Amino acid sequence: MRWAALHSLGCKVNSYETEAMQQMLEEAGYEIVPFHQKADVYVVNTCSVTNVADRKSRQMIHRARKLNPEAIVVAAGCYVQTSPEQAAGDAAIDIVIGNNCKKNLIALLEEYESNPGRKNSSCRDKNLSDATIISRKNVCPANVLVTGSNMSDNQETDDNMTSSPEMRKSDSEVSRTEVALLDINQPGQFYEELHVAHPAEHTRAFLKVQDGCNQFCSYCIIPYARGRVRSRKLEDVVRETKELVENGFQEIVLTGIHLSSYGIDLGYTLLDLIRSVHAVEGIRRIRLGSLEPGIVTEEFVSELAKMEKVCPHFHLSLQSGSDTVLRRMNRKYTAEEYFHKCEILRQYYEHPALTTDIIVGFPGETEEEFAETCAFAKRVSFYEIHVFQYSRRKGTAADRMEGQIPSAVKAERSHRLMTIAAEQKKCFAAWYEGKTAEVLFEEAVTIDGETFYEGFTPEYVKIRYRTEESLENKIMKVEFFQIIV
Repeated sequence: MRWAALHSLGCKVNSYETEAMQQMLEEAGYEIVPFHQKADVYVVNTCSVTNVADRKSRQMIHRARKLNPEAIVVAAGCYVQTSPEQAAGDAAIDIVIGNNCKKNLIALLEEYESNPGRKNSSCRDKNLSDATIISRKNVCPANVLVTGSNMSDNQETDDNMTSSPEMRKSDSEVSRTEVALLDINQPGQFYEELHVAHPAEHTRAFLKVQDGCNQFCSYCIIPYARGRVRSRKLEDVVRETKELVENGFQEIVLTGIHLSSYGIDLGYTLLDLIRSVHAVEGIRRIRLGSLEPGIVTEEFVSELAKMEKVCPHFHLSLQSGSDTVLRRMNRKYTAEEYFHKCEILRQYYEHPALTTDIIVGFPGETEEEFAETCAFAKRVSFYEIHVFQYSRRKGTAADRMEGQIPSAVKAERSHRLMTIAAEQKKCFAAWYEGKTAEVLFEEAVTIDGETFYEGFTPEYVKIRYRTEESLENKIMKVEFFQIIV
């Protein structure tokens, strides 16, 4: 029996892809074990959204190597896509798999194990370009694979984890690294078909339908890590949805790197996709991932409101309530335009949950601009605000901007905005007092000897309901419940 362990960092798209790789390993005969246990293969699906994310990715990779020095360590995803030379030179990594190559995990493992010259008797003694050619010949399309000669060499480390001699590979060691990397930013890239039949969650299933981003916000590296917009074929989404229904899932969460752009490369729209999923018998709820404000039009929302399975929970990325900061971020709307989108949603839904992301301490953000953001947040009255302190990311326009904000100022602004967010969340939840709520129950908890079930309303408000009856994965209307804020 062979054992494999996986760890995912970052977004829900990464989580979906990690589950897809886990399913590949299971089908290949591996038994999946927790990441902290000894395994024969470790797969780390990395994140690169900030310099801190890069560092956390390296830490997990090195943790895997320490858990079992004889294991095969696979580094996949955004960090290795944006820092290929650094990854290939990391002594902890045996196989590098970039984005759009994850479906080839098993083929790469077999290739690596079959090479008799590797440090554990199975890697060919080749230089980096030849190692890439191995992957090109057997795994990836030949005409777009990044090779050693054209990999980016301008990535600087922000810690000493891979810069010390003991953590760097010699030339011969680098040659024993399998590398599968596509030039993700070339036109004509395909959507990588991955498939998840048995998601880790028991009641709701995340379903990846889109990859890539064309927006190029000034703080974001993701267009370079994920490439241009690529959409999953509508019929493939419907097919996986039906399979998830057969496996007992009642709620589907449509997710992507830039979900609002779904279908622009295929002649579809996101609305077309939602209609198709809505038509699948057995699906009770459809929840949407993060949306750009621009997609929220009268036509879009009026059509959504006709589909009773669509949850009235809308995550609209804001990032700042100050127009001058939005311009520096290269966001393509004003605060007033964003507010109008919220008003459209409230026109068609009685009590929609509006959630958002806000970055504090963006380069050059003045106290006046931050005050504008706070005032705007109060005006919108969100259900939840995910507050992020701006984190520099090498390779982005914002990293080169003047007026970088001190950490102490960012922390203080974050605290102030989170206080506003907490107050708004309580106000939103108070609306449910004395009402009946429809809840998809997830799991039982025991408190002071009494049994409760916890679950979520369509607006994603968490509910706790006392009962001795088993309610797992059941949708019920209940009253006399507790709201968990």
